[in-house]
Amino acid sequence: MTTSYSTLYKSLIQVSKKSHLNKGTWALMASTLACVPAVAAETELATQDNMPVAYFPKITVTATRTPTAVNNTIAQTRVIDSEDLKRYQGQTALDVIKNQPGFNFTQSGGMGTVSNFYLRGYDSKQVLVLIDGVRFSSVSSGQPSLHLLPADQIERIEVLYGASGSSMYGADAMGGVIQIFTKGGNINENQFSVTVGAGSHDQYLYGATAQFFNENGTSLNLAASHNETNGINATHPNHPHNIHNKDKDGFESNNYSLFLSHQINNDIKIGISGLYSDSTTELDSGSTTGKDTTLAEQKNGAAQAFIDWGYSPDSSLKLSYGQSIDESQTKAISYTSDYDTKQQQVSLVGQHALGADTVIYGAEYLKQEVDSSSYPDADKRDVTSGFLAYLLSRGNIDAQANIRYDDYSKYDSETTYNIGAAYHFTPEVRAGLNFAKGYRVPTFNDLYDWGGDPNLKPEKSDNYEAFVEYTTNNQVARLTGYRNTVDDLIISDEEYQRKNFAKAKIEGVTLTSDWSIDDYLFGLAYDYQKAKDDGGLVNHGNYLPNRPEHKGTVYLGYQLSNLDIRAEYQYIDDYFSNIENTSKVKSYNLVNISGNYKLSPNLSMSSRINNLFNQNYITEPGYKTDGINFLTSLTYTWK
Repeated sequence: MTTSYSTLYKSLIQVSKKSHLNKGTWALMASTLACVPAVAAETELATQDNMPVAYFPKITVTATRTPTAVNNTIAQTRVIDSEDLKRYQGQTALDVIKNQPGFNFTQSGGMGTVSNFYLRGYDSKQVLVLIDGVRFSSVSSGQPSLHLLPADQIERIEVLYGASGSSMYGADAMGGVIQIFTKGGNINENQFSVTVGAGSHDQYLYGATAQFFNENGTSLNLAASHNETNGINATHPNHPHNIHNKDKDGFESNNYSLFLSHQINNDIKIGISGLYSDSTTELDSGSTTGKDTTLAEQKNGAAQAFIDWGYSPDSSLKLSYGQSIDESQTKAISYTSDYDTKQQQVSLVGQHALGADTVIYGAEYLKQEVDSSSYPDADKRDVTSGFLAYLLSRGNIDAQANIRYDDYSKYDSETTYNIGAAYHFTPEVRAGLNFAKGYRVPTFNDLYDWGGDPNLKPEKSDNYEAFVEYTTNNQVARLTGYRNTVDDLIISDEEYQRKNFAKAKIEGVTLTSDWSIDDYLFGLAYDYQKAKDDGGLVNHGNYLPNRPEHKGTVYLGYQLSNLDIRAEYQYIDDYFSNIENTSKVKSYNLVNISGNYKLSPNLSMSSRINNLFNQNYITEPGYKTDGINFLTSLTYTWK
């Protein structure tokens, strides 16, 4: 028997002698293949009953706004799937992201405390975060609260590196796009599970997940969890307020997620999804003596409703309405501060096959609001946008071109674009080039908060990327070089006054290599980066804050159908914590071990040990980080 496949299907299939894919993963891949349009003429691929099991590479939606194999994308893309996320039980989305290539982070203490991350030298304000396609960040600060989102409520995370996302998603995607998908998108059976866990610093985790599926096209996923810890004493011994803040800073959160969809007929699907976290973090209270009494109460999340119309086998149209919130109230003895921000988004996105190619098009409306006494006269703004993308995959060539128009109510309109192409020199070797225009408008804090300037201009950037990659059945390696120039970069000076620096230049190289040989996994990632002020009169040539020049990771794993264990080593080079380059954070090394073991068909155990050798390090001056710590959890599933 001979079966005919399109060349796109062949690009999704890599033959392997064994596979640990479960039924849910196969169902996801089958549904993905069903919705991916063909992009090349069909050729013959013989299949036989004794043929080795097919292994599918990871699929991304974020890089192109349509399901695409990662090995067909141009800009660097990384997918962290549900199997990877099992190693982060009881942790947050930030804990997941900070271990990925190209990222660095800072945090002022333990779980739940203020944090920031950097991607290829760009600040988190310049990296767009989406939850199921809905923008998620604080409208006031511009920073997404990844340190408050629980990893156990997430199905997968996709990372699109570089500015190509600007021409698909708009402002704030100058450094990349991180998209978080809630659980429930690939349900194919009914089940109920409960999880309990315990760890260092009196950390306790418990939660439950219910999944429902029927043959009428309805699927439902409901999940809830509670996470709490007494925390650590985060104040560093050399901090001036250390004498008053020696107690531990606790954290607790209640987390919920929902995914509900129904296939009305062969063409129309409707659904809703959401992710929500309600948390409380204890903070150091400055010079107040005795136990800290400062609390940060935070509510974060996003939800959407959608209708998806597949009006032909290769074409579809999706209409969605989404809303995200980032609310924070800080309570202290002498003051109370409130920042309540909301984003509402209406999106219409379509895809249509043109022969072997695909056109992606859409229009969006975004309304941003902030309720705070800091902004009595400027509390909202809106954006109207339209975009167009063209995807091509013919023979040995992959190409993508995007253009987007954004009309801001508070600023002039802006047009961004991206063009990139890659060529397969052999079935294993591919190389490509990419260019993208990016921009970011100032946040409300940049404009109106203490140290802000209402006359700040938007940041604009030119972003170049070149890569070569090598892919076989058991190895994926990629070397990526990038060069970005940013005009009017907004950075705080030594007096915490925000200013448009004339120009910044970010150059770097990222090497990633992942191997799978028999039951063993191993790999490495290395980042070399120079992010400098390239135009300021005072700080010209200085390094931008919190961007280390070198970062490296090596991991080794062993994987069976019922066991997955991994050890990883990470090195972070020293870096300056201010633009004047007068304060330096020393380099550090971390070793982490994680594992999952299926004790029985219904019972599984997950465990993670962080900072195995109890490295004493900091990421931000004045604040300690955790030493060796662990969490172990058990999950029982009824099917």
